[in-house]
Amino acid sequence: MKKTLMSAIALLFCICFASAQTTAPATAKKPKTTATTTKPATTATTAKPAAGPTKKDGTPDMRYKANKQAAAPAGPTKKDGTPDMRYKANKQAAAAKPAATAKPKGN
Repeated sequence: MKKTLMSAIALLFCICFASAQTTAPATAKKPKTTATTTKPATTATTAKPAAGPTKKDGTPDMRYKANKQAAAPAGPTKKDGTPDMRYKANKQAAAAKPAATAKPKGN
């Protein structure tokens, strides 16, 4: 009896785990996009030119020393290498940096 009960519980667990991994159904309604609502496109040409070589998409190629130095934070950093936002120099650098440098989600 114990083996049967444990097998049933294990089977139920596997089924629940497998169903949690599925994506949303394809029949879900998506909002319609209209031609009148257009957003201004942000391109790599509006960004500050790189100090060294760039990739095909216009972003700085971080394999080169000149680009790494240009991307270095203005002030002190934390142990993980991110800028320490308690310092004025890092706050000013973050405020001057455009919001278009963030990576798009899902790509």
